[in-house]
Parts: sequence; C-alpha cells; structure tokens
Amino acid sequence: MKLQRMNRRALALGALAVSGALALTACGSDETGNPGEGSSNAAAQSNIKCDDASGQVLADGSSAQKNAVDAWVKQFSAACQVEINYKAGGSGAGVTAFTQGQVPWAGSDSALKPDEVAATKKICSGGQGIDLPMVGGPIAVGYNVPGVDKLVLDSATIAKIFDSKITNWNDPAIAKLNPDAKLPNLKIQAFHRSDESGTTDNFTKYLIATAKKDFPYEGGKAWQAKGGQSAPQSSGVAAQVKQTAGAIGYFELSYAKDGIKTVAIDTGADEPVEATVDNATKAIAEAKVVGTGKDLALELNYATKADGAYPMVLVTYEIVCDKGNKSETLPAVKAFLRYAASEDGQKILAENDYAPMPDEIITKVRTTVESLS
Repeated sequence: MKLQRMNRRALALGALAVSGALALTACGSDETGNPGEGSSNAAAQSNIKCDDASGQVLADGSSAQKNAVDAWVKQFSAACQVEINYKAGGSGAGVTAFTQGQVPWAGSDSALKPDEVAATKKICSGGQGIDLPMVGGPIAVGYNVPGVDKLVLDSATIAKIFDSKITNWNDPAIAKLNPDAKLPNLKIQAFHRSDESGTTDNFTKYLIATAKKDFPYEGGKAWQAKGGQSAPQSSGVAAQVKQTAGAIGYFELSYAKDGIKTVAIDTGADEPVEATVDNATKAIAEAKVVGTGKDLALELNYATKADGAYPMVLVTYEIVCDKGNKSETLPAVKAFLRYAASEDGQKILAENDYAPMPDEIITKVRTTVESLS
C-alpha cells in the first residue's frame, strides 16, 4: 500500500501538466493522478529555469530511471515547452547512441568505461563525455511464490538461484533462511535482462562483491550466468515475475508494483534489510567519487553490513559532453539537467521510489551542469 500511495502521489505531480509537447516512446504508466495536488505541481514548474531552451531533444538509455525521467519530463516540458523524447532502450543502447552522436545525452546505470570515454571525444568537440550521478535507488529482487508473503535471501542463495544451482523453492538453503515460511515444491523461474543493462551490471557487481564463490563471473551489462529466462528492460522482467508462478527477477523498486513482493536481504546486519528508498540512501551515502575532472563517477560499497543499509543499489548517470555540445540542443539539455539536479527535481525521486543523491554529490552535479558548454 505504501508503494501504491507513493506512486499515485508522484504521478499526481504531472497530472495537470500541459502534455501536448511530450513524445515518450517508452511504455508509460496507466495510473492516474490526483487533481488535489495541482498546487504543488504548479509550484515545482515555477521554479524551473528555462533560459533559451526550445525545440526537441531525443535521448536514450537506462530503463531503470525511466519512471524518474517521465516525472521530470512532465514538469519540465510543461514549464519550458520543450519536447523530450526519452526512449529508455537500456544503458547499452544509450551509451552507443551517445558515442555515435545520435543523442545529446544518455542515461546509464554504469559509468563510462575508458574505451567509451575515448569514443566520446570524437563527438564532444574539444571535450569528452562525463558521468553525472542523478538517480539512485535499490535494485529489488521481486518474486512470485504462492503462499509466501515474506521472503529472506542472502547473496550466496541469490547467486545460486540465478546461476541455476538452486532450482526449487523448497530447497534447504531457502528454507533455512525462512523457517516460518511454507515453501512450495515449485520450480524456480529466474528471469534476467535480455538486453545490455546497467541494472544487470550493478546486480552482478553486488553478487561478485559478496558471493564470488557462488557467482564466478566477470559481470558487466550483458548477462553471463547459466540458465534462466530473459526479458527486455526492467518493465519486461517485472511483467514476467508478476505473471509467472515461481518466478524471481531483479529490477528497480519503482517497477515492484501491482502486487509484486520483494526479497529482504540478509546482509549480516542485525536484521534482514528491505528494499526501500531510505535503506538504499543509507548505502549510497557510503559511495566515493572516483571520477576525475568534471566526471563524477561513483564507487559503491556493495558489501556494506551497516544496519538498515540495502546493499543492492544502483546509481544512474546522465552522460553528456563537458565541452563541445551541439549549439542547437545545449540550452534544452542544460536546462533539463539543471532541473533534474535541483531540489525540486530530486524531491520527485523519492515520490517515485528512487533515492535522491546525497547533498555532497548533488551539489557537485549542479556546479558541473552550469559549466557545460
């Protein structure tokens, strides 16, 4: 119920917005907003600084941040009359589109790699692509096991499930972690992403950092473990979990809706940790900036055992040229990113089940956005 209330409240922010200029190609939500919150919607729009922003902007990338971008776009487009088309085709597709000069900014759940940075120098005249951490949140492990309303797993068990080493829900390893649950004799249907995904990258980074023996893979945006089934984008994995008895999959918390239950993780802390925005923020607060220059790539502590810190988190970056942006799109991109990083823009994240960036990090992002040229 809490998630439903949060989603309705978040969507209400855009319910009264002027949407004629919007062109969203990714799948949107069918929920409706609450007209009673129109005043806060108007207040948020009034704080948006449009400058010379105009025209259309095409972007692509992380589906993990799609719900956050949708909420931003509703506010920004209504205030500035700029058409933002965010395809949400996945982090891999976004980075490729950016490095090929097809889009002026992209979203990715993983920071640019050295070879990708080198590629950006060809399209960022006199500059390079940089990572701006803008959206945080927990990667929820959703499950569909009839009769099981609460489920606790640890990293080793999750690793074995997704590597086809544990194949039934009444396996002794699962039963040990859930002594009070009535686990059925039911085959596990593990779903992973079919497309290259920063969500996969962060999910596997967590398993590698905490259960390397049980997940002996290099990790990355492409799925490497054995067996299982696949679906495109976070929305596709969530849909499969919802409709398949015995299913389990990973996706951002904002996709864990319409009755999808999520796993609490036994991290070694005093109590298993639920996938919540607040618990994700506690883990992200331990991140360190490891990027150089204007690049603000972060290093996350996936192995945290702090009480109440949900360790399976991701940070979504907006990738943009520090210098050499195209003059026809720079004003709109800069204004949009300014709003996303603003206090109002970050506030919308929590209302959409995402985690706002810690103050120290988002302050650096705001300064960097203003310097884009």
